[in-house]
Amino acid sequence: MEIKRIMCCCGSGLGSSMLVRMNVEKALGKLGYSGIDVSHSSVSDAVEGAADLFVVGKDLEEFVSSLPSVIILDNIMDMNELETKLSEVLK
Repeated sequence: MEIKRIMCCCGSGLGSSMLVRMNVEKALGKLGYSGIDVSHSSVSDAVEGAADLFVVGKDLEEFVSSLPSVIILDNIMDMNELETKLSEVLK
């Protein structure tokens, strides 16, 4: 499946999801990907069809376990982890 939309989610959709969104955009550029829409929102908006790929911290794993394509980050600040997991999904 081609990834065209990525949604980064946190509990409220304001703080950490925005930080993860900025990191995802930076990682996509570093990995050479363009044309992918990246947004951030609360985990309550993480429903099938809202995005092709969801990125959340480990603390929210249970809320997105039923979605088909999810990246779970052990450390939302770890760019190496994010880049590795993104490259695995996008290859």
